[in-house]
Amino acid sequence: MDRQHDSLGIPDLTYDDRGLIPAIVQQYDTLEVLMMAWMDRESLAKTIEDGWTWFYSRSRQAYWKKGQTSGAVQLLREIRYDCDADTLLVLVDQQGSGACHTGACTCFYRTLHSVGAVGTTEEEVRV
Repeated sequence: MDRQHDSLGIPDLTYDDRGLIPAIVQQYDTLEVLMMAWMDRESLAKTIEDGWTWFYSRSRQAYWKKGQTSGAVQLLREIRYDCDADTLLVLVDQQGSGACHTGACTCFYRTLHSVGAVGTTEEEVRV
């Protein structure tokens, strides 16, 4: 374990060529994975300062506060980074209807066909 890198700051993280880092958002008490979104230095700083999650939309090239229009906000509990410092794990208290724009609790409610499985169908788990 490399203790030298146990306490990195925002500028020390590894961002992609567009200045973005993937952020996996997880419910802090159940550990359910809620969503994945992109952050950059500014959205990460806004999240830490504000206490609510902020992300960067690649398609709109704009910042968005999760739940600002839907009311399904995410109260920040903790931010962790992985061993390569190139992915974030954002622990939140999800409030409102759910994390997904479809109204589901989590964005990960569908199952991909199993490779090589005969006769299986894709199931959607409605939460």
